[in-house]
Amino acid sequence: MNKITKLVARQVFDSRGNPTVEAEIFSNNISSKAICPSGASTGSFEAYEKRDKYKKDYNGKSVFNAVKIINKIISKKLKNQNVHNQEKIDHILLKLDGTKQKTKLGANSMLAVSMAVKKLSSKIKKIPLYKNFLIKNNFSLPYPLMNIINGGVHANNGLQIQEFMIRPDGAKSFTKAVNMCFIVINNLKKILKKKKLSTSVGDEGGFAPMISSNSQALSLIIKAIKMSGYVNGKDISICLDVAANELFKKNKYSIHSKKFISIQKSITEYLKLIKKYKIKSIEDPFAENDWLSWNKFMSATNKKIQVVGDDLYVTNLERLKVGFLNQSSNAILIKLNQIGTVTETIEVIKFAQNIGFNTIISHRSGESEDTFIADLSVGTNSNQIKSGSLCRSERVAKYNQILRIEENLGKKAKMNKL
Repeated sequence: MNKITKLVARQVFDSRGNPTVEAEIFSNNISSKAICPSGASTGSFEAYEKRDKYKKDYNGKSVFNAVKIINKIISKKLKNQNVHNQEKIDHILLKLDGTKQKTKLGANSMLAVSMAVKKLSSKIKKIPLYKNFLIKNNFSLPYPLMNIINGGVHANNGLQIQEFMIRPDGAKSFTKAVNMCFIVINNLKKILKKKKLSTSVGDEGGFAPMISSNSQALSLIIKAIKMSGYVNGKDISICLDVAANELFKKNKYSIHSKKFISIQKSITEYLKLIKKYKIKSIEDPFAENDWLSWNKFMSATNKKIQVVGDDLYVTNLERLKVGFLNQSSNAILIKLNQIGTVTETIEVIKFAQNIGFNTIISHRSGESEDTFIADLSVGTNSNQIKSGSLCRSERVAKYNQILRIEENLGKKAKMNKL
């Protein structure tokens, strides 16, 4: 049995320059590290992120208490545990915390440890990380949902919608998928330059031009797709992350402009966008507790597009069960730090796939060089991965890892179904 001999944690920094937790776990002279990501647009039901709110040295954002919890408390509980028994280790963490939203230990301290355990197990077994999840054979690669224009809390412009993404539906390999996105992104850059719009990027690597209209952003993307020689809605599809929690007030939404309108009018405007721009996927079209609007929207679209729950589900099995019974969506976004352990994340993915939902493995706006989610996407045969644009090394690191996995799989490599 490969026992955990040592566990240490430290404060490191994420892609936004904010402190985050890194855990390093040892079994004798072998070790693995994992870094916990952090979100900006967060659902209120997400697991708790422990930060030193009252310390001035990092403006209340340091994670020294979370690091201390790992070094002083968790390390003692996990010493001599079998590193290959992920479920038992995660159960120890959950029992040690004992709260619904991980408020005692903090999901950031728990997840950094949980991910490091899975990595170390793979390392000791001498297998790639992606082979240490649900699937043992017949792996499929996810389609990238690549951020191309940033809005909302991820940018400083006037766009209401948070993410405008492209998905290379016509790609027959992950290499080709990245290539197609590369061409469209570069042509969009040329278009923005020609229009004298900024080509600076937001938190997730997408362009953040100073435009304020959803239709203007969508028209620019359509032009870039056409300029690249692709057909919109066939070769390349446009996908949106609305993050409607940020756009909700008194039962009204300001999704389509800065003016708040009724739910029914919002749905009508969505249907116009879907038809005009051939939108194939919409994430968080309504707020996290507005279950009725989600159900109405699913009915209005005749389930013909991918409707993705992120803030709605927060990678939480109980909320996913409610959403399934309510017919709220047909896809779920999976974010490890929303729930706090690898085991709980896997449980949600398994349930979602069993009920016929698409599973989309996702980064956070505060990311790192850690590529865990790339292996998770392949190791669970998830349909898609969200890792931002083809820009900023913390985003590109995930795509690079899937390219390595594709090479490792060789002739067995195939793309998932959409």
